[in-house]
Amino acid sequence: MKRFFILLGIALLVGSAALYADESVLIDFNKLAADIVPVKINDKDVFTENRATMMDFSVAAGSTFTGADKDAMRTSLAMKNWEVTLASSARNVQNQSNSYTIESPVAQSAKRNAGQKLLGIRIHFPVESFNSWAMVKPPYEIPAYEAKSTVSDDGKSITAAKPSGDPKVDKLSKFEDGLGIVKNVGVLKAVSVEAYGLNFPHGLSVVLKDQDSNERQIFLGYLNYDGWKDLAWQNPNYVQEVRNREIRIYPMYPKSTPFYKFAGFVVTRDGSNEGGDFIGYVKDVRLIYDKAVIDTERDFDDEGIWQIVTVREDARKKTEVLRFGQQQVLRYLESQKQAKEADFTPRADGASTTPAATKP
Repeated sequence: MKRFFILLGIALLVGSAALYADESVLIDFNKLAADIVPVKINDKDVFTENRATMMDFSVAAGSTFTGADKDAMRTSLAMKNWEVTLASSARNVQNQSNSYTIESPVAQSAKRNAGQKLLGIRIHFPVESFNSWAMVKPPYEIPAYEAKSTVSDDGKSITAAKPSGDPKVDKLSKFEDGLGIVKNVGVLKAVSVEAYGLNFPHGLSVVLKDQDSNERQIFLGYLNYDGWKDLAWQNPNYVQEVRNREIRIYPMYPKSTPFYKFAGFVVTRDGSNEGGDFIGYVKDVRLIYDKAVIDTERDFDDEGIWQIVTVREDARKKTEVLRFGQQQVLRYLESQKQAKEADFTPRADGASTTPAATKP
């Protein structure tokens, strides 16, 4: 009889864990507002980078780069740095140059998200009548194993953060807590995006990537409404009743914690709808999910004794940073080769330098 009640208590605990799944913010764009590295624009200091997500990719640069070059090889998830990639059939110069993201402040008088700075998206779709799509993605793949850091106001000094004394806070990696990573994710139950619509009949999907680099594109709905709305997806294969689930037992240690990272948005345009410019705004992406592992008090500090997971995650972290760094170095080299002059230098006698063939 005693054994029966023990088993019944375990079943109730498992059932309640499945019934009350966790909810986490995968990415909150208000946390990505630029707050460091000011530059002068119209005699005003304007911040250009985000402190919390600042990354140094000079580790992938060769020895031929100077110290000044390596100081410039830093970037963050600040919203102006995000990329818009059009479908190959739509990727001409005009469409691509008119497709970008920008940090967009919400009016203080707004009833929702007042005063916040959120992701603004502009996509210039083809005007011709054919289906098209565009992907909005971060400037680099968000690292899952990056340690927290302290960043100076000029963005040049990035050092390891000191422990806060709170174990729950200190165990979080740099991009958790609304910056692009959610760990300990088992089965996804629902995904939600808070987006501002302007009556565009375009579809919106979110792209997630798991610990095995498998991408999952989830369609959320259409943006043919005016104002704020939560577009949500409910997992049709989610089994609510515990008795109907397939029960599996896994070793408690050493297993890497499964996670999801934010990989981007996909905006789709149907060929029967009007092309040209699309404008939209996004606040955040949220997940409801079952925990992969239940947090319990253990008799042994397994990781403190064996350090197996730490060694694995350090190796993955180095791989992620190197991959990210190589791409950023190539972009930096391309920016150094780019022409900086807006026009020809005037001649000493004041004569025009415009070629005769281009004069009206």
